[in-house]
Amino acid sequence: MPNPSILPPVLPEPSPGSWLMVNTGPVPLRCWWAPTNSAKPATHAVIVLPEIFGLNPWVRGVADRLSAAGVPALAMPLFARTAPELELGYDPESTREGRRHKEATSTEGILVDVQASIAWLRQELAPSDSSLRITVVGFCFGGHAALLAATLAEVQVSFDFYGAGVSRGRPGGGPPSLELLTSVQGELHCLCGSIDPLIPCSDQRAIQAALQAEDPSGLRLRYSVFEGADHGFMCEARDQYDQASAREGWRLLLEAVQS
Repeated sequence: MPNPSILPPVLPEPSPGSWLMVNTGPVPLRCWWAPTNSAKPATHAVIVLPEIFGLNPWVRGVADRLSAAGVPALAMPLFARTAPELELGYDPESTREGRRHKEATSTEGILVDVQASIAWLRQELAPSDSSLRITVVGFCFGGHAALLAATLAEVQVSFDFYGAGVSRGRPGGGPPSLELLTSVQGELHCLCGSIDPLIPCSDQRAIQAALQAEDPSGLRLRYSVFEGADHGFMCEARDQYDQASAREGWRLLLEAVQS
């Protein structure tokens, strides 16, 4: 059963987050930055990667909830080259628009932008300390991107929430992203809903098999299936939201970033 003591608290008003520009990479990144109020130096920070709908209120809320739980979080755009200020809802027209920008991304571009965000976090939080622990968490297309980010040496933990397509290809073209698991040195946790139509049973089996082949112990590369959960089960703004699954997803995430 989830432990209520580590679930995100109710946020105070106003939101702890604000917009800022990260200029440590090849393109400017309009990010949402949610620091903490702690006077102690940060030992852990999180990069939040959005769904195809951009840095909309729900994704910014994820960063805010992490901040309220004591972990600074930076929500980073994935479409900085084609739609740097994208904020969409969850209606069919928004889905089409988000998918159009998704098709214009590349694995190289995503990784370069994540590296730029890591560089900014280190400058902001620990300029003289290389021990800052970086977690990347992503949802939907951001989940796929989080799996890619797990290949970066500076990423210690990645959470891929229902990242579709990892067994069939990768952004910009090429072999399936699952083939990159040999480059993952840290921890990777893939989480899927059992009835997710974007990650059918064959894809779920492929993900689980690839993780197990690379890490038979299942301690470093982990797979979790949420019975009865659909795609987008973590997001309260979506019809597919599943409260019980979302609580467990948050428990696992906070357990990792607060340890």
